[in-house]
Amino acid sequence: MMSEPDQPLKLTLYVAGQTPKSLAAIRNLERICAEHMPGKYQVEVVDLRQRPQLAREHNIVAIPTLVRALPVPVQKIIGDLSDQEKVLVHLKVEG
Repeated sequence: MMSEPDQPLKLTLYVAGQTPKSLAAIRNLERICAEHMPGKYQVEVVDLRQRPQLAREHNIVAIPTLVRALPVPVQKIIGDLSDQEKVLVHLKVEG
């Protein structure tokens, strides 16, 4: 069933190359997931320099952007994810 409470979060982080902000976002996301959602998430990092067509397809207007595809509704968080509380609220993770 799709509405299982233990369904993993499906997260996609859109970055542009190895910029300091992109690297910070990756590090912050890894830390937040490890601390607050161990084993309960799938993360894909998409480099829009290598796959620019995805920016249009997924309506990515700023970099870095974290997209939570599951559970719906889709949530987007723009920035380097350094504000952990904001990230957790958007991801609907109980702290």
